[in-house]
This record gives sequence, structure tokens and C-alpha cells, in this order.
Amino acid sequence: MSEVQVTVAIKKDTSYATIFFFAFLLALALAACASKSSPRDEFGANQELLKTCDPAAPPASLVQIDGTGSSASDTIVSERMTAIESVARMTAVCSGHLRVLVFSASSAATTVLFDGSLKMPGATDNARLKKVPDAVADVMNKVRSGYAAAAQALPQSGSDIKAQYRLASEWKQQLGDGYRLNLTVLTDGFQNIGVDLGAQVLSKEEATALADQVVMPKLTGAAITVAGLGRIAKDTPPSAVVEGLVAYYDRLCQRAEAATCTSVSDYATEGR
Repeated sequence: MSEVQVTVAIKKDTSYATIFFFAFLLALALAACASKSSPRDEFGANQELLKTCDPAAPPASLVQIDGTGSSASDTIVSERMTAIESVARMTAVCSGHLRVLVFSASSAATTVLFDGSLKMPGATDNARLKKVPDAVADVMNKVRSGYAAAAQALPQSGSDIKAQYRLASEWKQQLGDGYRLNLTVLTDGFQNIGVDLGAQVLSKEEATALADQVVMPKLTGAAITVAGLGRIAKDTPPSAVVEGLVAYYDRLCQRAEAATCTSVSDYATEGR
């Protein structure tokens, strides 16, 4: 199995959200291996993943995909689909609810690709786990088939990433109690509505100061991952630019009072 390369920016505690994040990494690794393994191997891997679930608080998994043109490349889309499949697999194993959407210039400029419960029917854990692969395949078929048209139909006037946190808060409230929010934002991080994060290289202090000006909802107890920072279709930004993005999104997450905050540049795995 390939190792998953991630950079953990903040781990504030060892609570459920921290465990859930590492379960996410496990799911990501399982997704990378699934195409190379037998159904028996995949079932065993899902049994291991089940051990990380909290039956009292299943995941409310929200994946928000930045549909603006700066990250419109086959490679980036492929990596994002791998990440989405990992979230879907973990959500199904843990009997949660999944929503996947594409966004661009505001919280209103969104298109939902999938929204539904992934609680598998069955009298036993094994019976439910046997249904996971088909459920994940159905999710991914809908996401893959709808992604390109959804992204093209959205306004391309800018990217309002910070607005997605408010959208996540509203969605979690709609679902009601009993779930824990697992928010994954797949974006290059270049916010340019209200504040332009690509206009100059930001130091950690400057990025943090900018983030402190944003009105943030409270996402207490959530696990928040922002993935793909600095990944754009053309050229590669300097490392100092990416470091500024990491600092900015770290701070937004801290101010949302999430339990676990993670900023990553890539979810690609070795050997792909």
C-alpha cells in the first residue's frame, strides 16, 4: 500500500475529531489500494475502518469543491475525486450523511452533486459493510458524471472560499443533532472575493491578521480539512505563497473553534 503524504498544520486535541481525521487518512489509503485489491481485502480494510467510527455521533461529511478555473486540470480533478471517494467510503462505513457540492463566487453559487444518507441497511456490521462498495460506487458515479457541467455552469467571476464555512454551519444545523461535522474543502486556496490571497506573498503574521478580519461561524467539535492549497492548473506558486495560504486557513479554522484543523497542499499518494 502506498503511503499517504499529508502535512498536518494543527491538531488541537486527541478528541473524536482527531481520531476522525486519522480515520479519514486511513480511508484515503484504502481508496488508493482498493483498485489493486480483491473484494475480500477491501472488506477487511473496511472492517478496520469501522473500528474508528463513533456510533453515537456519525459523520456529517460535507465536501466543497472549488469549481473556478484556476484549478481546472485533469490531474487536480483526479486527485480531488480520490479524496471524495475516501470521504464517501468512511462516511458509509460509519453510517453517516454525505453532501458533495461545487462552488465558485459565493455561498449561493453552488451546485450539489450528491446529498444523502450513507447508512447501510443490514442486521449486522458485516451485512452493512458488504453494501459499502456499491454505495460508494453510486456516489462517485454521480459526482464524476455531474462535476464538469456543474463547474462550467457556475459564475467564474471569483472564488469565495471563506463563505463556505457559513454554508457548512447552516447545513449542519439543518441536519440536526446527533452528527459531527467533517468538512473537507478542496481548493487551491486563492480567495479573491473580499480579500485577494494571490495578490502578494503573505507572511504568517499577515495571513493571520487577514483571517482575523473574517466573520466566522462557530463549528465547535468539527474536523476541518482544506486540501490542495497552492495547487493550480498552470505554474506552481513559490513555497512562501503556499505557507501564507496555510497560515490563513489554519487561522480561519481556529476561529471557527473546530476540534481539528488540517491544511494540506496535496492528497496525492506515492506510486500513483
